[in-house]
Amino acid sequence: MYRIFGPPGTGKTTKLLNMVDKALEDGIHPNEIAFLAFTRKAANEAKERASNRFNLDPKTDLTYFRTLHSLALAQTSIKFENIMSEQHYKELSQSIGITLNGTRSTALDDDLPTASSKKDPILGLINLARLKKTSLREEYNKSSVELPWNTIDYVDRAFSDYKKNMGLYDFTDMLEMFIAESDKCCPQFKLTFLDEAQDLSPLQWDIAHILDKNSERMYCAGDDDQAIYRWAGADVNQFIMLEGGSETLEQSYRIPSSVHSVAENVAKRIHRRFPKTYLPREEKGLVERINTIDALDFSSGNWLILSQAGYHLQAVASDLKSNGYLFNYKGHRSIGEKLSEAVNGWERLRKGKEVSGAVAKKIYSYMSSGKHVQRGFKKLPALDEADFVTMDQLADNHGLLANKNMIWSEAMDKIPETERAYITALLRRGEKFNAEPRITASTIHGSKGGEADNVVLLTDLSPAAENEMRINPDDMHRVFYVGVTRARKNLYIVDPDDLGRSYNL
Repeated sequence: MYRIFGPPGTGKTTKLLNMVDKALEDGIHPNEIAFLAFTRKAANEAKERASNRFNLDPKTDLTYFRTLHSLALAQTSIKFENIMSEQHYKELSQSIGITLNGTRSTALDDDLPTASSKKDPILGLINLARLKKTSLREEYNKSSVELPWNTIDYVDRAFSDYKKNMGLYDFTDMLEMFIAESDKCCPQFKLTFLDEAQDLSPLQWDIAHILDKNSERMYCAGDDDQAIYRWAGADVNQFIMLEGGSETLEQSYRIPSSVHSVAENVAKRIHRRFPKTYLPREEKGLVERINTIDALDFSSGNWLILSQAGYHLQAVASDLKSNGYLFNYKGHRSIGEKLSEAVNGWERLRKGKEVSGAVAKKIYSYMSSGKHVQRGFKKLPALDEADFVTMDQLADNHGLLANKNMIWSEAMDKIPETERAYITALLRRGEKFNAEPRITASTIHGSKGGEADNVVLLTDLSPAAENEMRINPDDMHRVFYVGVTRARKNLYIVDPDDLGRSYNL
C-alpha cells in the first residue's frame, strides 16, 4: 500500500484524480479501478470528472467510485430494505423501555467516524467500540456517558438480539460482513485509491488491507497532522506506521508564508507524526492577534470564523446578525430560504413582476388572515405551485388584501420581530440575502476541507477539551493545526476569554 501524504492545500485529491485520469488513458477498464472517498459528495465528484472526461456512464462504468459503507452494501448480501431504519429504532425503544435515536439517513453519505451516531450516546458508544475493535466496557470506562453500565450492556444485548431476530443490519454490520465474506465479495482491482486515510478506524483499516490484497496497486492518501477524529474511532497510527513506500506533496497552493510559520510551530508540538517537508506560497500574508472580532471589518471578502467548541460561536452569530451580515452557521444560512424567498417575492410583486405559486404561498404564510389575506385564502388552495401570478391576480382571484404601497415588513406582519430586525439590518447594509454567504461560522471539525481568504480563529477551549489536552495533547494540536491551515491570506488569532482555558498559538 503506497501512501501519499498531502499537507493542507497541496492538492492531494487532485493528485489522486489525475492518477485516475492517467490509468483510464492507459486503457485500464474503469470497473477495474476503485476510488473510495469518505463522503458521497467526494466520490461523486470523482465519478463525475471521470465520466465527463472519458464519456463514461457513471452507473455502469464507474461502479466502484463510492464510500466504504456503500461498497460494503453493494458487495455483500445485505439489502437496503434490511438496514435499521428510524422506525426500527422506535420499535426497539418501545420494547426495551429506553429511547434510542437511531437513523439510517446519513451513514451512506459519510464514512467519517463521526457518523457513528452523534444523536444517541448509547448507540454511539456501542458503535465506537465496534469501529475500534475494543470491548464496550473499555470504551464505557473512558467515556463521559453518565448512564450505569448495566443499562449500556442491556441495550447492547437487546440491540443485537433485535437485529438478529428481525433479519436487520446497521451500518457497522455492513463493514463487518464485508470483512467476513471478503473471499467471495471483494472484487479484484488493477488500481485502488483511498482518500483521507488518516480518518480510518481499525475496522475500516481491515477493509483497506483486504482491498490492498485484491489490488495490483493501492494508493492511500491523507495527512496525519490533520487527523482530528481519533476521539470518534480513527486510528492515525496505522496510517503513520503503514509498511510500503510513500511520497509527500510538498508545495501548498493555499498557505502564505506567515500563516505557514504558525502552522509549522503547531505541527512541531505533535509528538507522534510522520516527518514531512511542507512549503508555503511565496505570498507573505498576514497573521494578526486581536482582542475581539469587533475589531474586524467583515463587509468584503470571504471569511471563516472557527472555534474548538460550537457554543463559543453563539455570541459570534449574535454579533453578525445585529450588524446585518449574512452568514452560514451550523450548516445553514442565517436567514431561512423560505423567509428570504418571501421577502424577495413581495418586492417583486410590488414592482409589477410575477412570482410562482410556491413563492406566493410562502408570502401568504407570513400574513395575518382577515387583515392582509381574506379568510379561506391563507393556504392559496386554488393556486398551483407551478403557476405564476402578479399582485393584481392575487388580489382579484386569491384573496390578497395587502397592496403595493406596503413594504415587506408591513405586508408580512407575521414575520417574527427578531427576523424583521435582522432583515432590516441586512438591507441597510446592502446584503443580498438570497446570495451565497461570504461568512461562515463553524467549529474547526466542521471546517475540515474548507478554506477562506480570511480566517478568524478563537482560541478558547471547552472544559472537556482542556481535560483531553492534558491526557492526549496531540489531538488538540492537530485540531488547531487544521484551523490555522484554512487561511489563504489572513489569519486573525483572537485572544481567549479565559487565558487559563485556551490553546496557546
